[in-house]
Amino acid sequence: MSGSSKPPHLSASRPPPFPPHNAPRVWFITSGTSPLGIAVARQVLAHGDCVVAGVLPAEFECEEGRSAELREFIESLRSGNDGAAAGATGKSGTTVANMGRRLRVVGLDSRIMGQCQSAVAEAEEAFGRIDILLGCTTEAVVGAIEELSLSNRTQTLVRDQFETNFFANVNVIKAVLPSMRARKNGHIVMVTGITAHLGTPGLGIYSSSQWAIEGYCDSLAYEIAPFNIKMTIVQPMLETNVLTNRITSVPQLPQYHPRNNPAPLAREVLSRVLDRLDGGGSGSGLPPSSDQPSHPAAGHGAQGPDPDPDVDMDRPADTQQPRCCPSPTAGPSSDPSAAATASSGTSASTTPSHAQQYPPPPLMGPDVSSLYPSPPPSFRAAVTAETVYALTAIGGHDNPPARHIVGLEGVISVKDKLKNVNEELEDFLSVSSAVDIEREESS
Repeated sequence: MSGSSKPPHLSASRPPPFPPHNAPRVWFITSGTSPLGIAVARQVLAHGDCVVAGVLPAEFECEEGRSAELREFIESLRSGNDGAAAGATGKSGTTVANMGRRLRVVGLDSRIMGQCQSAVAEAEEAFGRIDILLGCTTEAVVGAIEELSLSNRTQTLVRDQFETNFFANVNVIKAVLPSMRARKNGHIVMVTGITAHLGTPGLGIYSSSQWAIEGYCDSLAYEIAPFNIKMTIVQPMLETNVLTNRITSVPQLPQYHPRNNPAPLAREVLSRVLDRLDGGGSGSGLPPSSDQPSHPAAGHGAQGPDPDPDVDMDRPADTQQPRCCPSPTAGPSSDPSAAATASSGTSASTTPSHAQQYPPPPLMGPDVSSLYPSPPPSFRAAVTAETVYALTAIGGHDNPPARHIVGLEGVISVKDKLKNVNEELEDFLSVSSAVDIEREESS
């Protein structure tokens, strides 16, 4: 296990210490639209590596929202104006135009095994192999354990949480393993979170899914070691993953309201942070319909208009509503006055209710709701900088750590937990020895 604190290496003038290698590596990033995935892609492309970025087709087809940053990055590579990428490394011979030819965007809903196999096959056809698999697909469901068992809708969210955070990453690993095993070389890097080490009140299901994927990876590491395939788990701080990906909240029980429950629940903390961030959330903050899955099923269709020969933008058609666009409300309105107005045929907009005038804070509404946080670029860069540095320094290393904790706060928290566990074990041994009775040997 290794850890990193806030070092002076985060200055933009100094590139990450990439492991030595004699040829460009091929990275497969499972979530190409996430801020973390884009930041890693920018760094490794500038270093001279190749990148295959998986994106949800529905997200990429939507002109605004989740895919906007990835589109801007691709456009900057097309136009040759990506100053951040050009200055990310001093590697000679690396130009922005050349970086565009080493980026391939593929449609990928990693919850569907067939799409994982198709994306991996496309990556191998384009670049010949996959050297580093970066699993960074994650979403967070906010709510106490009891709140997540109140209805069929909330119970479905629990299953969706494991489909996204556990089974989606497992599917991509299973798709890439045969080729890595055949070449007897490869590195799987799984991004989880400090929540996989520490239980977090209000994020119980999210923490459970993180623990599950870590247990899977720990076991897999022993199985694939004879094939020279490395496994590394990277644990960034909570805000790195939660505040840069989709967040879904469930209705709050009065018993778990801060006025009635002194436990430091994640809902209130995240709500305050989101409320202070610019915009509070993206346009997808409306509640999703009860029958709408978290990940729309992605089909395979024709290429999008105006394809570029240097940047492959696989844009499969999707028949369902894109996740980045507003969705219909989930269930009836909780405002009785609004229901009475609607039944009488009077327009609700003429007499706005109290809830319409003063909407609830983020994640505190009476219905199931989802949003993508929309923090300013400076915030996104700050919360991902250390993790990007760690990933680029570890990815493809000949002797990588099995687990790496990002950030001094995370390291201290884990050390405190291990210290408490050690003290409990010592107490157990002392109590156990006090009741042990030695049997007398029969004469």
